[in-house]
Amino acid sequence: QVQVVESGGGLVQPGGSLRLSCSVSTSIFTFDALAWYRQAPGKQRELVAHSGRITHYSDSVRGRFIISRDNAKNKLLLQMNGLKPEDTGVYYCNAATLSGDHVVDYWGQGTQVTVSS
Repeated sequence: QVQVVESGGGLVQPGGSLRLSCSVSTSIFTFDALAWYRQAPGKQRELVAHSGRITHYSDSVRGRFIISRDNAKNKLLLQMNGLKPEDTGVYYCNAATLSGDHVVDYWGQGTQVTVSS
């Protein structure tokens, strides 16, 4: 069973930075795509950044967040700069692989990010 574990969340002031890390229990080359999602209180989970054949960012974070991979350590990273209160939420790491005609998703438990003065 694949395990996905996020870390690096915390409380930060507006304008600050955080670096999230996602550790995967198997080679990240196993997966067709890796991504970060977030869920704010009372809202649906939304895609933040995706790393696969292409790199994609949501409009709300483009230019402030950077998604990257540490292949040697089987980690997915998210550098978050210029944080805003609206970036507050639980951040989840997703690892996805295609199996025939459907997608198999693996999720972590999430890490809380709070942006507040």
